[in-house]
Amino acid sequence: MQPEPNHSPFLGIAAGSGLLAVALGAFGAHALRAQLDARSMGIFETAVEYHFAHTLALLAVALLGRVASAPRLLHWAGLAFTVGLVLFSGSLYLLSTTGIRWLGAITPLGGLSFIAGWSLLLAWSLGPGRRQS
Repeated sequence: MQPEPNHSPFLGIAAGSGLLAVALGAFGAHALRAQLDARSMGIFETAVEYHFAHTLALLAVALLGRVASAPRLLHWAGLAFTVGLVLFSGSLYLLSTTGIRWLGAITPLGGLSFIAGWSLLLAWSLGPGRRQS
């Protein structure tokens, strides 16, 4: 069975990411709260916060991609958000639970990926046919 022409892989990625964000948020709130110090718990909570926000961004990219007249920028935005989730939230989850300090050097690369994703989404939104008259 062939996928629909406007099918976006980012819908599945967003669904899986949302599931993981809820599970990790609950795990942090219930299992880790007694295990981590306040600083590490704050880092973990930041990871969850950005994880949720950019899961919603991925969902928006997936849904916009179903109606987009020029989906290439949306595709790149989705890739950037996905890379950002792995690098930013992933490094913070690991940093907070393992204490491995060098993981903090990876986090800004995830932040740059998020910025790229939002920039690409902005560029797509300003493209021809997407502005209101």
